[in-house]
Amino acid sequence: MSGEGMLFLFGIIMAAVLLFAMVFYIIMFSDLECDYINPIDLCSKLNQFVLLEYFAQGFLWAMFLINASWMALILNTPLFAWNVYKVVNNRHVYDPTEIFRTLPQHKKESFLKLGFYLISFFYYLYRMILALLSS
Repeated sequence: MSGEGMLFLFGIIMAAVLLFAMVFYIIMFSDLECDYINPIDLCSKLNQFVLLEYFAQGFLWAMFLINASWMALILNTPLFAWNVYKVVNNRHVYDPTEIFRTLPQHKKESFLKLGFYLISFFYYLYRMILALLSS
């Protein structure tokens, strides 16, 4: 398997993991809306995964940069920039005292990321198949 094929196989795995993470976030936000979980428990559970999600997406972005996969890099740059913006401005942590006020924005962001990772998954799959066929 070529280096590009391995890169996009890694991208598929990372996109799948991040897809499941976004589904977990959406389920947790829905549980909060239905009052199945309290805000402190929700924020403590989600805050464990926020930086891991950002690190995984940033690492994938860096791998595309190192391997000069420009189209995949361009595809990932807006989300990478958004994640960097949130970390720099210290808006990446879920706050139990503010969660009900900001819940619609968090749900919207989670659904957008879910769509992004779904599109990314199929794009990486396509690129992996192309790389395997060309080698």
